[in-house]
Amino acid sequence: MGALTRVSVVLLACTTLLAGVAAQEGAPPPETFRFRSGVELINVTATVTDGSGRFVSGLRQEDFRVYEDGRERPITHFTSERVPVSLGIVLDTSGSMEGERMVAAMRALQRFLFDLLGPEDEVFLYRFDTRPVLLHGWTTDRERVAAELRRIRPRGSTSLYDAIAEAIPMASTGKNRKKAVLVISDGNDTSSFTRAGELKKLIRESEVLVYAIGIDSLGGGTSRRWGISPSLVGQPPVFEQRRPGGPTPRPFPIPGIPQPGPGGPRMPPRYPTPPPRTLPPPQRGEEPVNAGVLRGITDDSGGRTEIIRQAYDLDPATAGIADELSKQYFLGYPADGVRDGRWRSIRVEVDRPGYLVRARRGYVASP
Repeated sequence: MGALTRVSVVLLACTTLLAGVAAQEGAPPPETFRFRSGVELINVTATVTDGSGRFVSGLRQEDFRVYEDGRERPITHFTSERVPVSLGIVLDTSGSMEGERMVAAMRALQRFLFDLLGPEDEVFLYRFDTRPVLLHGWTTDRERVAAELRRIRPRGSTSLYDAIAEAIPMASTGKNRKKAVLVISDGNDTSSFTRAGELKKLIRESEVLVYAIGIDSLGGGTSRRWGISPSLVGQPPVFEQRRPGGPTPRPFPIPGIPQPGPGGPRMPPRYPTPPPRTLPPPQRGEEPVNAGVLRGITDDSGGRTEIIRQAYDLDPATAGIADELSKQYFLGYPADGVRDGRWRSIRVEVDRPGYLVRARRGYVASP
């Protein structure tokens, strides 16, 4: 064999080897979790808690059972490790969020972004009032998202369904195996073109976990932030100055309101039992949170809805969701190959008494 021929053979072998390596690098890893209609592997994210609501860790693949339409399916993929998340944040910025609610939301999301998410997690940010607006696309740069949050000014009505309907397809494009959307709102939908049934169908056809925190706009109780005393319901308003470690709170005067004191009019006596309050009817854009609708949207996905009564509860609520995202199990089982467009129910169980499992309720086997 001549020298030229030997060189040609070597070059051909090298070219073939490099092509094989490139093909392997470009191909998805064999255990990549994908959840799309008609795929070969059905993926399920499971959250396991005990009777006290604490997350349960340390479970193994053999501890789980997965049923599709009541028939047990073999689990072929499993991991209990914390995996990066692609997370969409969808924030209500309608007029009813102005003031304390928006301040609390900013603080909770600031901590969520910088303290609770992992460095490899990516996020995007939607705001919604009369219509949804994408403020920032996928990024791992937390400061860019925080800067967009600081520019928000509440206004308008509430297009909740439209915002989630736009966020779900975008969340599906995330680079990480786990995909989720977090919605924060204090009201019911008032201006969306998307209907609740259409939104539920969209979520059922995706792999995205949907979480919602609803601030009950007309919930009972008064604001601890401003120290409004519940015992003064029905009385002229007297606000208490609260200083940590300071003396006993004392009232301070409100202009135009008669106050007790030498030479001044006497306050009317306190009622032994405060009279019932008459709440004003909700205004458009300030409808009370519809917890049933939110749960109908989130629960099919394996996520959940949490209703809080005061804005200052946003921080522990978001922290709880971040904790949950870091303590979930991934399971995968082979699809049966029948693509008839039907809804297939999924049930996940754990072979441990007293444990509760929350997971995706099913999927649509699209043709």
